[in-house]
Amino acid sequence: MSPTTMRALRCMTKGQSPEIQEIARPEPAKGELRIKVAACGLNFADLLMVQGTYQDTPPYPFTMGMEVAGIVDALGDGVNGPAVGTPVMVFGGQGGLAEYACYDAARVTPLPDGANMSEAAALQVAYGTSHVALGYKAGLKTGETMLVLGAAGGVGLTAVEIGKLMGAKVIACARGADKLAVAKAAGADHLIDAETDDIREAVRALGGADVVYDPVGGDQFKAAMRACNPEARILTIGYASGEVPQIPANILLVKNLTVMGFYWGGYLAFKPSVITDSLAELVSWHAEKKIKPHVSNSLPLEQATEGMELLRSRKSTGKVVITL
Repeated sequence: MSPTTMRALRCMTKGQSPEIQEIARPEPAKGELRIKVAACGLNFADLLMVQGTYQDTPPYPFTMGMEVAGIVDALGDGVNGPAVGTPVMVFGGQGGLAEYACYDAARVTPLPDGANMSEAAALQVAYGTSHVALGYKAGLKTGETMLVLGAAGGVGLTAVEIGKLMGAKVIACARGADKLAVAKAAGADHLIDAETDDIREAVRALGGADVVYDPVGGDQFKAAMRACNPEARILTIGYASGEVPQIPANILLVKNLTVMGFYWGGYLAFKPSVITDSLAELVSWHAEKKIKPHVSNSLPLEQATEGMELLRSRKSTGKVVITL
C-alpha cells in the first residue's frame, strides 16, 4: 500500500454490504485536524446507514464509523491544537472506520495520556446519549425510579450506570438471564426479563416509573407508558424493535405524562455546547473511574461487518469496537 493511501470500510450504495477499500489518505482542510485512528465504536445507526434509513445518512459512497479515538497526526490551516501526538476522541458521524480521518478541530475532545482507546471510542455515543438525555433533557432526580428498556445494549447499559450515579432507583429490562446479569453488574436495582415477564405489571409492582429510557420502541414502549407514575417523563431514544410506537394522547392527558424525543447527534447542528460540555464531564468521570465502558467485542477492521452483525442479531452487550 502506498504511503499516501489507507484502508477504509466503504458503503458504496444503499443496501449493499460495506467493503474494505484502499483510498487516498485525507489531508486536513482549514480548521480541521487529522487523526490516526486507533479505535472506532459501532452503533445501531451504522446498520441504518447501510440501508439508507438513518436521518443523517451521508451521500454514497462514504466511509463508515461514527465515533473515533486516536492520535492527532496533522493540523490544518488555522488550527493551533490539540497538538500533534495528543490522544483525542471525536464524534464525527462518519469516516472513523479507516486508518486516518479528518475532523473539525472544535469537535475534538482531548484525552489523558495513556487513555484506553477502545473505551474512549465506546464512550461517546452511548454515554453521551444517556448523560444528556437523563440530565439535560429529562432532569432525572435523586430518589426517582427509572425504567431502562434494552438495558444490556449499547446505550441502555450506560443509562443504568449513569442513572445510578445520579441517585435513581433503576429497573433494568432486557432479554434473558445473561443480559440481565450484565445490567445487574452495571448497578441495576431490579431486573425484568422482557422474554418472560409482564413489563407493565412488574414495573407497577415496584411502584411505577418516573422516567422511562426507551431505545427499543414497539410493544415495550406501550407497556412502559402504562406503568408510568403521574408526571413521568418518557425518553424515546430509538426503535431497535423495528416498530415506531404510535402514542395515544389520551393516556398522556390522563396521567400528565411527557414524551420527549431525543436525538443526541442532533445537538451538534443547533446547540453543540450541550455535546462538548457533556463529553468533557464524561472524560473526567472515566478518568476518576466513575464509569467503565463495557466492550463485549473488540475486532479488527477486517471483521467490521461481523461486528455489525453482532449488533443486528443482538448478540453483543454494551459496545462493539473496531481496532486499527
